[in-house]
Amino acid sequence: MTISIRQLQPTDRGDWERLFRAYVDFYERSLEPEAYDRAWARLLADAEIHGRAACLDGRVVGIAHFLTHAHTNADDVCYLQDLFTAPAARGRGVARALIEHVTEWARVRRCSRLYWQTQASNARARSLYDQVAEHRGFIVYQIGL
Repeated sequence: MTISIRQLQPTDRGDWERLFRAYVDFYERSLEPEAYDRAWARLLADAEIHGRAACLDGRVVGIAHFLTHAHTNADDVCYLQDLFTAPAARGRGVARALIEHVTEWARVRRCSRLYWQTQASNARARSLYDQVAEHRGFIVYQIGL
């Protein structure tokens, strides 16, 4: 079993969309079809937002979407916006490999930190996150516009 991480490629659209739709479903949201098209175009451009595929035995089984943004009192930071592993591939190191890849990507670009969010009830993911990162106790508020 070998996990490889690579930039999303045009031929990945079907696998990516299947995984991204499952991610959106997991968080009990829905997106219009054009939102998938817009996200895909931005990910392929690899400019403002970046996408990576995790491949296991040659199959795309995980995705990560991330971006950098300015910070007022530190160097730029990297935000891991979306992370998802196909249910059949969970527990095999896919999410960890994606996090490690994005961490190194951010380190090379001299970001001051990498951060992400998850729901408090996402116990399975949090068990990994507690191993690879520090939960600093922040609570997220948002206003939908």
